[in-house]
Amino acid sequence: MLLAFHKPYGVLSRFGGGEEGHRTLAEFGFPPGVYPIGRLDADSEGLLLLSDEKALNAELLHPDHGHARAYHVQVEGVPTPDVLARLEAGVVVQGRRARPCRARRLEPAPAFAPRVPPIRVRRSIPEAWIELELTEGRNRQVRRMTAAVGHPTLRIVRVRIGRFALADLAPGAWRKLDAAERRAALGSDARASTQPRARRPA
Repeated sequence: MLLAFHKPYGVLSRFGGGEEGHRTLAEFGFPPGVYPIGRLDADSEGLLLLSDEKALNAELLHPDHGHARAYHVQVEGVPTPDVLARLEAGVVVQGRRARPCRARRLEPAPAFAPRVPPIRVRRSIPEAWIELELTEGRNRQVRRMTAAVGHPTLRIVRVRIGRFALADLAPGAWRKLDAAERRAALGSDARASTQPRARRPA
């Protein structure tokens, strides 16, 4: 069994041991025996897979498998093409270079519902949305990557795992994947290239 869940902001990616001020997965009525595959930080939102199949954990999460995960990220400032190229090449995070990824500016910005609570806003600093497609999942990696290039993260929504997209699944909702959706999330055709895309001259 493989489930897709739209994890809201402030929810921990575990069933027990809730910290003060945070909810857990226990309140969302999942079937018995499932557990999250990987995790999203409490302050990140979006697509989280859950399953009762232990083998899926290594299949999806080991970086050598090159399994793509895409994030829409709201950042302070407006990243230039050079900044996006630095992200794609792999920036140094906690003393170790991140794997090459894909990065692009999202124009127009994605139409997510306002976050509750709302994000911190500084009127003097513009904001932009970018998409990052990674094949590894180190601790707070997206936030550390954008900070390393001078664009602190304001909001993160994971929108895709493999070829399976979050689409219109509402925050707090979950459903079981059918056979085609399962192939999209897990199949070998869901592997991403680790090479950045060629860029047109600015």
